Amino acid sequence: MSVDALAAELESRLPGRVARDEPVAALSTYRLGGPVAVVVRVADDAELAALAHVVAEHDAPLLVIGRGSNLLVADAGFAGVGVVLTGDFEELKIDVDAGRASAGGSVTLPVLARRAAAAGLGGLEFFVGIPGSVGGAVRMNAGGHGRETCEVLERAWVTDLRGSAAPVERSSADLDFGYRHSSVTASQVVTRAVLAGVADEPDACARRIDEVVRWRREHQPGGANAGSVFRNPSGDSAGRLIDAAGLKGLRVGGARVSDKHANFFQADDGATASDVHALVLEVQRRVHEHSGVCLRPELHMVGFE
Repeated sequence: MSVDALAAELESRLPGRVARDEPVAALSTYRLGGPVAVVVRVADDAELAALAHVVAEHDAPLLVIGRGSNLLVADAGFAGVGVVLTGDFEELKIDVDAGRASAGGSVTLPVLARRAAAAGLGGLEFFVGIPGSVGGAVRMNAGGHGRETCEVLERAWVTDLRGSAAPVERSSADLDFGYRHSSVTASQVVTRAVLAGVADEPDACARRIDEVVRWRREHQPGGANAGSVFRNPSGDSAGRLIDAAGLKGLRVGGARVSDKHANFFQADDGATASDVHALVLEVQRRVHEHSGVCLRPELHMVGFE
């Protein structure tokens, strides 16, 4: 099926939810990359099931975009269907008495952390420093400041867009968590999650939030980036290895290794997705040459050879 025919079928099933040739730059923190042929914004489980039916029937290329905080799409774009969760998937409920937060997959992690803290639910403050979504955090077992998603996740609901399309409840133990890893696949969408916290004074939670924000501003750059580019090797850090190879400030076109944190790659004005991709490969090559360690990207790169 052609992209036009695919888009037309999606528009007939999901009126008002489909956009064509939408720039991925508007959907990702790198603010780079070409157009996504078809972007579908789904607001509930029924719409997600309708999308899954079309995707599975026509075996369309699929990209779950989420908040785009760990994503780099090639300048040529993506000739398939991009999925963005909205509506019901943005709902967040805090139950301090039960010690839980129930969050839709599209809830941003800083919002989750701040609203939980304001309500007096502690233990989720580390999320304030991670610019992604709840769904992305489950899929990648996102972490920071000594904690990971798997430590606070009780259960999540996952929909397979190439499977039955019905949300399946999965416990934390079912998700095969590891370092920046879970069993959630590229065709699956985390629609909801329940996370455990501990009742605490809102002021104490707020102080921990402020400390995470202060540390992040001191040690990590702002601007157009996607956070950590490489996974940390066992017993070491990618940032240290990149710094030891003398690569802080290394530039390819409009992309450069941050002077503040070597595992953050900045996209300056005029940068292209190809610049960032070439910088990733060059840093990977030079670190291997310097230390013998082959860094593995954490950044999800789409459309590059």
